[in-house]
Amino acid sequence: MFSTLIKKKLSDNQVANIFINAIFDCVDKGFCEVAALINEDPVFVTSPNINNQASGEFGLIIIVGNLSFLESTFDAEQAANVEKLIFLKLSKIYDMEVGEFEKLIRSYQSFISRVNHPSKNWIYGMSKAIFHKYKLNDFQDEYFKRMRAPNPLFLKRMDEVVCNYVWNWDAFFKKYRI
Repeated sequence: MFSTLIKKKLSDNQVANIFINAIFDCVDKGFCEVAALINEDPVFVTSPNINNQASGEFGLIIIVGNLSFLESTFDAEQAANVEKLIFLKLSKIYDMEVGEFEKLIRSYQSFISRVNHPSKNWIYGMSKAIFHKYKLNDFQDEYFKRMRAPNPLFLKRMDEVVCNYVWNWDAFFKKYRI
């Protein structure tokens, strides 16, 4: 009971570490299932045969999506501080300069916004980004292939998958304070 009353205070650096570690852990442990779900999805005429190790695009989409939720969770100054730390740490992981990594993230944000237009729903945008980054249009039936649009049934299933990779800030703030 007292543990819910006493919250551990975290620094922005600790928040950035927890955020990064949790995302990498989820992607590393779960992508093989995501790949299997995509490969076995009945909307595809032939299986896309996504390799269990091909989690790079998926990981970046999950990072970008979660960063967009970060910006809507914190006040502007704190979000900027945590985001700067996340960029610094992730640029080292990806062996890139910080500015180069930020440019990569901003290009993914722009890509997700573009493929998701006019919707503002980031979950839906992340699902569409997965569809396009893994070139899944090539495996659809002719109708959707000609439209160059994902089958809505696939997107609905992918939305359910992507929801599992979105950081739960409410649960985080019940346990910690910043």
